[in-house]
Amino acid sequence: MQDLTEGVARFRHDVFPAKADLFTRLAGSHKPTALFIGCSDARVVPELLTQSEPGELFVIRTAGNLVPAYSPGAEGVAAGVEYAVAVLGVSDVVVCGHSACGAMTALAEQHDLGGLPAVADWLRHADASRARVSAAVSTAASASGDAGTQQLDALVRENVRAQLANLATHPSVARALLRGALTLHGWVYDIPTGTVEELDQAARAA
Repeated sequence: MQDLTEGVARFRHDVFPAKADLFTRLAGSHKPTALFIGCSDARVVPELLTQSEPGELFVIRTAGNLVPAYSPGAEGVAAGVEYAVAVLGVSDVVVCGHSACGAMTALAEQHDLGGLPAVADWLRHADASRARVSAAVSTAASASGDAGTQQLDALVRENVRAQLANLATHPSVARALLRGALTLHGWVYDIPTGTVEELDQAARAA
């Protein structure tokens, strides 16, 4: 906690004065251009990754960057998506997966989640992702002797695609896509190299 309080002090002393005009404008204006849906993983920081200023991104972070398919009723991710698209009018939505994702690792390696019932229930939103990882990928990975790594990499990518498909089931997203007012993007961030891969299939599906 000491690190956090010291960080706040540095923000107030060094960062805020240098951006005072920006924060003055932001006090009365909230017009982000993109919705960034990323993983809750502390190593994945959307504003740092995209070098965005405050006010430029509307951010939703969930374990495994999962976006449940739309269903009626109160649901936090759905509410965030609807607000970003229907009220704020963002023109782009990015779903960003990443290397070494703990959620995807748990699924790929079939971890025992019996002691984590809430986590287990949440990760069921990735069932489609698991189904999209083909037997051919598993067979090729086994033949190369690197089954675990290739299976995880494939799952991370297919999970991004599956979440984009889930996004399209949300009425606000479907309407904006129909009007040509919204574009969906699938990204995969590689932590050790700092590279970001855009998934072509995901972009075309949008």
